[in-house]
Amino acid sequence: MIIIMSSETGEAQIKAVVDRLAAMGLDSNVSQGVERTVIGAIGDENKIDKESIQALPGVEDVIRVMKPYKIVARSFHKGDSVVDIKGIKLGGNQIQVIAGPCSVETQEQMNLAAQGVADAGCRLMRGGAFKPRTSPYSFQGKGEEGLTLFRNAAEKHNLPIVTELMDVRMLDTFMEHDVDVIQIGTRNMQNFDLLKEVGRIKKPVILKRGMSATISEWLMAAEYIAAGGNHDIIFCERGVRSFETYYRNVLDVTAIPVLKKETHLPVIVDPSHAGGKAWMVPALSRAAIAAGADGLLVEMHPNPCEAWCDADQALTPQELKDLMGELKGIAQVIGRDI
Repeated sequence: MIIIMSSETGEAQIKAVVDRLAAMGLDSNVSQGVERTVIGAIGDENKIDKESIQALPGVEDVIRVMKPYKIVARSFHKGDSVVDIKGIKLGGNQIQVIAGPCSVETQEQMNLAAQGVADAGCRLMRGGAFKPRTSPYSFQGKGEEGLTLFRNAAEKHNLPIVTELMDVRMLDTFMEHDVDVIQIGTRNMQNFDLLKEVGRIKKPVILKRGMSATISEWLMAAEYIAAGGNHDIIFCERGVRSFETYYRNVLDVTAIPVLKKETHLPVIVDPSHAGGKAWMVPALSRAAIAAGADGLLVEMHPNPCEAWCDADQALTPQELKDLMGELKGIAQVIGRDI
């Protein structure tokens, strides 16, 4: 950590900083220039209370040298981590497409959706039993009944299920229904109590980016999960909010290589929520895979016109199958499997 002192700093103020660092178990390296004095803290940066140093007289700025996230950082694990989902590998050389409807509606709808997912060659299925909606009057999901409908449909095709957990009080219910992958949605990315709880279980977690979250905030949210002992974390870029209204969100393709540099954990992309329109999904999907994403989270509905939620962005089963064919070509070019 580097402590930058103000230009009017006196010897007593410098000594106070050095003494405070010593009390924290760190050595100091004082470099006095013409206009500024810089103090380097030598030792375990984790022992430093940044705020208490920042509050000392004469301190202008405190800059961390080490990254605040540890377990999820690339420096913690040099290779690419692979998340195992019931024998299905996500990460490394293997790209996975997780497809299915935005929400669980009926058993017939889920049966048809599962058939479409399997026919397209996707190996995991998504579906929302609990739905966070902007309006309190919109369909909120079928709840625990939806988990049963989802499992009934998916297990006929040996498809592991991915569904969103919104309330920490429902975690035990998710475990009882043996949900294979727990999704933490954009609105809950910084719900730290929820992150701590999914950190104590042994289930893969998809952590979606908050709609206005920085990369650092996203990585720190993942660190909450990892700190609890659960290292099976998958980042999901789903677009960020901007001034533009033509499409739903801005897909931050740049986040893919940045995350690949900063973390060893898999990174997937949700092109459906990024574009908000089904016709955009193929182009965004192709871009994501070409940029290095380890997978996609794609909405597909047996009959999008009748979908109870996000009908505009859902692909048909045939469109999903066509997309998978296109993505296989891109994966092959970049030396990966899908």
